[in-house]
Amino acid sequence: MKKTQWLVVMVFALSAVAFAQNRMLTLDDIFSPDANKRVKFSGNPTTVQWTRDGKGFRQMINGRLMRFDAMTGQAVPYLDSSRLAAALARSGVKSDEANAMSNSMALQFNADESGILFNYSGDLWYYGVPSGNMRRLTNSRDEEKEADFSPDGRWVSFVRGNNLYVVDVEKANEKQLTRDGKEGQKPVYNGYLDWVYEEELYGRGQKRGYWWSPDSRSIAFLRLDETPVPKFVLPNDIPNDQLVENTSYPQAGDPNPLVRVGIADVGKTNLIPNTARIPKIGDKLPPQLQRLGDSAKFADTSAYKPDDLLIARVAWSPDSRAVVFQALNREQTWLDLNAVDRNGKVTKLLTETTPAYVNVYGNPEFLKDGTAVWQSARNGWKHLFLYGNDGQLIRPLTSGRWEVRTLYGVDEKNGWVYFSSTKDSPIAENVYRVRLTGGNVERLTQDNGWHTASFDPTFTHFVDTWSDAATPPQARLYRADGTLEHVINDNRVPELAQYKINKPEFLNVMTRDGFTMEAMMIKPPDFDPSKKYPVLSYTYAGAHVQSVLNRWGGNRYLWHQMLAQKGYIIWICDNRSASGKGEESVWPVYKNLGQLELRDIEDGVSYLRSLPYVDSGRIGLWGWSNGGFMTSYALTHSKSFKIGIAGGTVSDWRLYDSIFTERLMMTPDNNRKGYDDSSVLKAAGNLSGRLLLIHGVMDNNVHMQNTMQLVYELQKADKQFDLMVYPTQRHGLTDQTQIKHWYSMMTDFILRNL
Repeated sequence: MKKTQWLVVMVFALSAVAFAQNRMLTLDDIFSPDANKRVKFSGNPTTVQWTRDGKGFRQMINGRLMRFDAMTGQAVPYLDSSRLAAALARSGVKSDEANAMSNSMALQFNADESGILFNYSGDLWYYGVPSGNMRRLTNSRDEEKEADFSPDGRWVSFVRGNNLYVVDVEKANEKQLTRDGKEGQKPVYNGYLDWVYEEELYGRGQKRGYWWSPDSRSIAFLRLDETPVPKFVLPNDIPNDQLVENTSYPQAGDPNPLVRVGIADVGKTNLIPNTARIPKIGDKLPPQLQRLGDSAKFADTSAYKPDDLLIARVAWSPDSRAVVFQALNREQTWLDLNAVDRNGKVTKLLTETTPAYVNVYGNPEFLKDGTAVWQSARNGWKHLFLYGNDGQLIRPLTSGRWEVRTLYGVDEKNGWVYFSSTKDSPIAENVYRVRLTGGNVERLTQDNGWHTASFDPTFTHFVDTWSDAATPPQARLYRADGTLEHVINDNRVPELAQYKINKPEFLNVMTRDGFTMEAMMIKPPDFDPSKKYPVLSYTYAGAHVQSVLNRWGGNRYLWHQMLAQKGYIIWICDNRSASGKGEESVWPVYKNLGQLELRDIEDGVSYLRSLPYVDSGRIGLWGWSNGGFMTSYALTHSKSFKIGIAGGTVSDWRLYDSIFTERLMMTPDNNRKGYDDSSVLKAAGNLSGRLLLIHGVMDNNVHMQNTMQLVYELQKADKQFDLMVYPTQRHGLTDQTQIKHWYSMMTDFILRNL
């Protein structure tokens, strides 16, 4: 090759590299409905499920379920999936579906992994791994929900028609444990959670409301009577024949479901023989007609008023002799930890109170001798305490102006308690341990950034999933003492290096009364301090929910980076109640949401305006859910923002659900002024700045009623605004085409108005 030709080639190659490292993000890169057009900016993070023996992981590789040896990394098939697929196919499952089901990470094994439970086409099936045979367990027209194995694997439990059942795995004979369950407009749930209990007490996605005893003899369950709970209508206008959902939803001050704790003895109810032929999956069969007596006994909660009682957690003692449950009053100003024996007698073990409300942190972590590790924030910061089985405090295990986040468990054999906390950084969790005898807390993870642990059942090792604000999640295996064994997945994402992405800057901002707020700033890639830049601020602002975190932020973070590339400074600053700095940081907003949060946010804006490169006349605010409330509240109670984007907005706390709202605001009857002062509706006439409202039409969490009432008040006040609704969507948008539209629409709104 001639010298001139070589030079031309080199210049072209270097130009190509420079171009590749300076690409600008596009909406299609992040949100394209076509998965082939979306860039996998998060790479391929590893999802690890420890095997029950603690020696390996269950992982998917190229569509095949594999067992990885934790130490060597050697992989073998988890089971004979072709044999399982053949058994499923013989039972009526289509071939492609059978292959997918047999290689699923969600396979539901019994304790010794000798059997697998399937819920398919409305019925339950059992696959014996050694025999390769499929056995049908139920044959009812009604759906079986929340099926699970008993600890000994002899039984499978489930909920049908809002009643609790078990079925003998070997003989496929059923036992009906409750018989007063109801469906329809006034449902009664046995062993199944209603919407408000799932959402606000047990965790989104947790529908199961029953718990097996360790000895497999009994099941504790919740009975939720929704007869007094008002209904709420959600319309789906997309089909020609409109679909309407009638859901039970208690707003602040409305009646809650009436709750009881039951204990059903599996051995005291007669079997229902399953004498039907063994058909193929999908066959329609007549329902079982035989109904049996109720075998349940209920905890004596007569010391509490039925309409003033919440039951937030249920667990068994290790010896199966008692059920432990946490009872709160309606406004959650106290919490009782109670034990109930099999005869229904209740004994109070301890009571938690604070200057405001009491949060629920999980069940006691029981030890073999009946003592337990208990989590409490009674002193303003969540910490660990060791209690005796008589409810008396033995010793605190942790203390200080930092908080425990996740209690991973107790290695009783070696005397360690493992947990995550904010001990060394309020914006980055690490993994720690402390002796059951107390003493110094040991930090096990060292890198800056966010660490989440998954311990093996024997607490000899843990998988650490780590990320920071600029790095997608990576997985490493550590010994329990924090010694690195090996990297499981470094999850390199070369695509990130091709784009002009600025690493976020973390900083502190002081409020007017001396509270230190955590903040994050993303500057444009070609930032010039001599220029003036508009600012888009993101907020959530909800109680104890941080937005400033040193961990990978996913698509929203990348959209913020895209806006930075378009010349905007991105600003996120956590007000004190959202700082994660102890429950004491939330108590000041108790009974009056909005006012102090806005004052803190405005202190952050004051800091921004002190910077020579910020255009103080072009500052915008956006948020979703509680962030939607905070944005709409800010634009009706402040003149600090040129624009606001409020999605999934709570416009008046009287319209949100009872359990969450009353925890922070008490009932409307007991705090009328607080509700009035926190209302966006009552301040609609004070709108300042351009407001965009967004809502999912079928939002069953923050109902669209909130936005409709705000629209009405703004119209009456002759205030102009923008509105976008998303048919078929809930509180979080899930349809990829609508997600792309959502972010495109917000981008256009920002470019036009900021």
